[in-house]
Amino acid sequence: MTIREFKMPDVGEGLTEAEILKWYVQPGDTVTDGQVVCEVETAKAAVELPIPFDGVVHALLFEEGTTVDVGQVIISVQTEAGAAAEAPVQEAAPAAEAEEAAPAARQPVLVGYGVSTASTKRRPRKAAAGQPAQNGSAPAAAPVAPAAPAAPAAPAAAPAPAAVPAQPAGERPLAKPPVRKLAKDLGIDLSSVVPTGDGGVVTREDVHAAAAAAIAPQAVAGTTAPAPAPAPAVQAVAPAVSVPASARETRIPVKGVRKVTAQAMVGSAFTAPHVTEFITLDVTRTMKLVQELKEDPDLAGLRINPLLLIAKAVLVAIRRNPDVNASWDEAAQEIVLKHYVNLGIAAATPRGLIVPNIKDAHAKTLGELSTALSDLVATARDGKTSPADMQNGTITITNVGVFGVDTGTPILNPGESAILAVGAIKLQPWVHKGKVKPRQVTTLALSFDHRLIDGELGSRFLADIAAVLEHPRRLVTWS
Repeated sequence: MTIREFKMPDVGEGLTEAEILKWYVQPGDTVTDGQVVCEVETAKAAVELPIPFDGVVHALLFEEGTTVDVGQVIISVQTEAGAAAEAPVQEAAPAAEAEEAAPAARQPVLVGYGVSTASTKRRPRKAAAGQPAQNGSAPAAAPVAPAAPAAPAAPAAAPAPAAVPAQPAGERPLAKPPVRKLAKDLGIDLSSVVPTGDGGVVTREDVHAAAAAAIAPQAVAGTTAPAPAPAPAVQAVAPAVSVPASARETRIPVKGVRKVTAQAMVGSAFTAPHVTEFITLDVTRTMKLVQELKEDPDLAGLRINPLLLIAKAVLVAIRRNPDVNASWDEAAQEIVLKHYVNLGIAAATPRGLIVPNIKDAHAKTLGELSTALSDLVATARDGKTSPADMQNGTITITNVGVFGVDTGTPILNPGESAILAVGAIKLQPWVHKGKVKPRQVTTLALSFDHRLIDGELGSRFLADIAAVLEHPRRLVTWS
């Protein structure tokens, strides 16, 4: 018997520790080269760690919620005979040869190990009383629990002959983190979902089907069952602790993304001299353009919203005022002008505020910018934003209007020159063509580093953003 140890990999980017969020395996489980065994959160993002060899889990050395230094052993795996028995498709080979061949089959990635090109398999489910164990697919004679009738509007899933019964009581359902997030947003208990994925894995389609089945009984003759509520754009960060009713205080450990964000904001606030300016404007024409673009067949399938046009307005204003796109080099005492725009979009996630950015946003068409925004938001919600996606930003947009907030005084993302806060767009009385009329109005707030941007330049930049949003034809005439 050989016990191999898997250490917390060096994730780079100057990070030295990570918190173990979730273990996907337990002692006694079979693992294969490239299989994800746990999810960890660094100071910048949540990432999944694949194991770099085959075997049987011997021990988990740290519990979930523990912060572990890079280089510490987090899991031990029994290899050789036990692992070979689980992989009959491979020829038996000396352990030394297997160890030499494994690294060559992978490319280095963020977490320090590549993912094997060979397909991985989930561990078999432990057999419950009277139920055959699942081993990748259900036997033809395996009993299948009857599913609740689906609502007519439920998305049709492909036939799933390998469907397995809902999870036995006490067993943790198999599902990827994004699927767990979806189930949580829709209020679905994963243990009650009938899985159709390989090896008894719950898929997105399974969750949607369960959600549709849950609302089907609510349908009344002659009426239509209400659609499930959409997933919230932002979730509040709540402590995962039980709080007694008599408690007067609750202490929440500050770590991971929230800890680094707090440190960065303190450093930014007391390093860069902040100036904030405000402007209130009529965006009625921009809102009309949003509706027109939604109906444009050339943009079919793209997400068109006010934030997209605001981002485009910022890019146009940067082109007219290129000196705002800069950074301060403290060591060299120089201003570094950037000839590219990595546009940051502040995103609130269950783990805290992050600011991923769209690389080379200045060179993207409206359609490309829309796709990049959608991908950025989806990745952030799933907690899969990588550290690289949050580096080298130049200017950021934070949309506080989604919370109904009119405006604010945002703090600069460290290393950037400016941040634009977008307030709520509301119907308000406004003087238009000499008459008071209801118009769509919002307030923009621009905070900037006064070492880089003086009052004149900051004012012209903010005024140009407002001018484009008041008369969106300038997206064309000023480009």
